Amino acid sequence: MVVSRVKLGGISPMLWISGVLVVVFGGLTLYFHDPRFIQMKPTFVYLIFGGTLGFGLLTGRPLLQALLETAYPGLNAVGWRKLTRNWAVFFCGMALLNEAVWRSTSWDFWVGFKLWGAIPLTLLFAFANIPMLLRHGLTMGDEAPVPPEG
Repeated sequence: MVVSRVKLGGISPMLWISGVLVVVFGGLTLYFHDPRFIQMKPTFVYLIFGGTLGFGLLTGRPLLQALLETAYPGLNAVGWRKLTRNWAVFFCGMALLNEAVWRSTSWDFWVGFKLWGAIPLTLLFAFANIPMLLRHGLTMGDEAPVPPEG
């Protein structure tokens, strides 16, 4: 958070949420000497992100657009709604998956899942959205500009 503040001049809402949850669940883990709180934290993070994106959809504001507009140039309104919906569903699915894994496996397996399961799943999901984004106006930035007609 300090690096974000120094380098970017501010701290994103998603970083604030993650930071607060790390402190809360880390504190509970230390206080109760119970690592299950660490295992629960990703579920809450995923649910907060999924719920926030879902709320934005229900209120007609695809919140990802405000966060990522410069990363997806040219994406139209339909594309933003679909991308927001997809990530909301993905985050809710990841919350369920995290719950299933930590409740039914060992600590070591869960740690491995966080590194070798959750991260690759997230990257694969992001890449799987690219064809949809391209159909809804995403530009790749290497296109030659069209000269004005005159």
